[in-house]
Formats: sequence, structure tokens, C-alpha cells
Amino acid sequence: MQKFLDPAFIEAKLVEVTLWIQTNILGIGTLVQFLVISLAFIIAWVAAIRLRAWLERDWQFPWYEQYCRVVTRALAPLSMPVIWLTLQWFSVFAAENANWPHHLITIVVSLLTAWVIIRLGTALINSPQWSRAVAVVAWTIAALSITGLWEPTIAVLDSMALQMGQARISILSVIKAGVALAVLLWLASSVSGLMERRLSAMPGISPAAGVLFGKTFRIVLVTIAILIGLDSVGIDLTALAVFSGAIGLGIGFGLQKVFSNLISGMILLMDRSVKPGDVIAVGNSFGWINALKARYVSVITRDGIEHLIPNEELISQRVENWSHSHQQVRLRMPIGIDYGADVHKAMDLTVAAATEVDRVLSDPPPVCRLMGFGDNAVDLELRLWIADPQRGVANITSTVLLRIWDLFAENGIDFPFPQRDLHIKSAIPIRLEKSTSPDGVE
Repeated sequence: MQKFLDPAFIEAKLVEVTLWIQTNILGIGTLVQFLVISLAFIIAWVAAIRLRAWLERDWQFPWYEQYCRVVTRALAPLSMPVIWLTLQWFSVFAAENANWPHHLITIVVSLLTAWVIIRLGTALINSPQWSRAVAVVAWTIAALSITGLWEPTIAVLDSMALQMGQARISILSVIKAGVALAVLLWLASSVSGLMERRLSAMPGISPAAGVLFGKTFRIVLVTIAILIGLDSVGIDLTALAVFSGAIGLGIGFGLQKVFSNLISGMILLMDRSVKPGDVIAVGNSFGWINALKARYVSVITRDGIEHLIPNEELISQRVENWSHSHQQVRLRMPIGIDYGADVHKAMDLTVAAATEVDRVLSDPPPVCRLMGFGDNAVDLELRLWIADPQRGVANITSTVLLRIWDLFAENGIDFPFPQRDLHIKSAIPIRLEKSTSPDGVE
């Protein structure tokens, strides 16, 4: 403590700080670096105006709208920092080759790199948590690079390692593998999603085939990403062959149903028996297919309930597909009228009621048939066609029947109800006897 209060020690430290400031801040090299940074900023600012206008230009090309529009929208706000960073990188390379001081330019490069990475992460990553994580990592790397602690930190992380046979796994290699795996999985998901949307939108490819190719492409990319991540850690990929028998055994016992649903999903996609938008009935579930997944089919009913039906059930059970080859569906509505009613008039009225409903097709036209003579009514059946079963069947049935009720009431046609007549063939005589009590009272 006495040393810090010593005037000679304080004077020596002040001289040392003054020399450092004169050498590193007020020196000619620092002034030149500041001029280089300022010149690069001015050039980047002028060039960014033209580059941003070019990126935001509305190019009338189909391929540009499909593949390049998203990229140019993300890069347009980064025109100035990207150009500035590029110029500063060239400045660093030139200064290193000429053995000139470039510490100030290196600091600017680190800050600009962190800025560009954070802006790109915010623009391309939808999740706020992942965007925040990218920002923290970028600023941490920039701080370590500016303070000169980047290489010592790398050395410390690499020294903390475990030796497992021939493989050496360090904290540094695990971090690299995690970053590489996260980036590769994100790229695989983005590229496969883009491919699936493009394939589904192509006119020559059915929606089911588009989903099949998209899922296959996603599986391939994810597998490659995982293998690259494992290889970056230092794990010998040939060791995975040891686990193939265990995986096969697990599929044979514990994962039998899961594997069966996966294969069934591939079959459904290939034979195109069902596809998104089809109206199907499986067991007690009736609705339209919302999505085809690898393990199940999502079916939404008219109640708004989403049923996740395993793919195996659509292969092994009987499935009613109301829109497999076409959208037209015929509805049958049984109707009973009184025996005293005019049958011909009733049949004409039922057809007229059906034609007044908008959803009923005029070609083929609705018809009414006499089906038989029941115990209590004359049995009629109205048959009509609709082309939009996904909008519901019970609602249109209710509308048509309600109109039939009104027309029958207006024209004096009655609906029967069960009646029973009781006939007594012969009278049974009833014998009456007079009885007297012990008291003599009759």
C-alpha cells in the first residue's frame, strides 16, 4: 500500500501511461488507421445507397420472387456495414503484409462482424430466444478478440479434454460440434421446408408426392448434419456400425408400432390414396385431412376437433375417401308421407325443395324415388349431389329437409306417425254373482 502512495512510483506510472498513449493513440500509425477507417466508412456509406436501391428493386422475374426475394430483403438493411466490413478486412490484410500497425482496424472489424451477425440472426431467425443467444455469442467473441483474450480462451478450452480410446474430446470440440450441428440443422430445416413448398406448388407434382419428396429430403439433410456434428467432435463414425444390431432389435420390439407407422406413411404418400384436403371417414372419425405427417394423419372434424390417426390404421382399415378421384358426393334422404297424400305431388315437391338450395348440383339433377310401402307411411327417397363435402353434410341435409317441411305444409301433405288399430273379434260374457255377508248384509 505504501508503494502506491510513493510519489516516485506514481510519477513512473504516469510516464508509462503517457508513453503508451503517445505510442498507441497519438502516434502516426494510429492517425493513419483512423484515416483508413474514416475513408472506408465514407466509401461504404456512398456505395450502400446504390447497393440498397439495387437490392430493393422490384425485379420482374419468377425465379427472383421464388428464391432471391427473401435474401435481398434481409441483406438490404446491411448494405453499409457489409461494405464497410469488407473494406476493413482488405485493410487488415494489407497492413499485415506491410507490417504496419492495425490494432485499431482489428477492433473495428470485430465490432462490425458482431453487428452483421446479430442483424442477420435477427432477420433470418424467427425465435427471439435463439436471436438473443446469437447476439450474446457474437458480442462475447468480439469482446475477447478486442481484449486479446481470444487465443488464450481457445487454448484453455482445448486443454480441458477427456481421452476416450483413440478419441480426444475437449470442451472446445464439443462447443464447435454444438454450433456446427445447430447451424446445419437450421439449414437442413430451412432448405427442406423451402423444397417441400416448391415441390407442392409445382403443377406436375401432386401434393402427396411433394410431401414425400420434402420429407425424404429433410431426413437426408438432418442425417448428414448429425454425422458431420459427430465427426467434428472426433467420434469415429465406423463405431456406429456396432449399434446397428441394437437399433434393429429395438425396432423389432419396442419401436415396432412407430416403425410400422413410418412405413405406412411412406406408402400413403406414394400411392396417393389420401392427400391433404380430402374428406375421409375412418371408423367414427369423419372430416378433412389437414396434414400428412411421418407417423400420423391429421383429420379435422366439423366440430373443430383434430384427430391424429396413426398411418397404420389407414392402411389396415377400410377408409371412405369422399374426394379421392372427384369432389362430387351423393346424399340420400329418406322421407315418409301419409297414405292419403298425393305421391306424385310429394315427389315433385321434394325435388323442388332440393333445387332451391345453392349447394345442390343441377347436373346431375336431384331425383326422388318411391322405395316401398311401409307399415305407417309411403317410403320416398330424395337423392341429390354436392361438390363440397368439406363444408359439411348435416347442414345441407337439414336445410333441404326444412324446405321440404315448409312445402309439404303449404300443399297439405302430411307426415305419418305410427298408429295401431285394436279389433275385438267376439264379446266375452261376464258372470256376476251376489254374495251375502255373515251379518246378512248383501
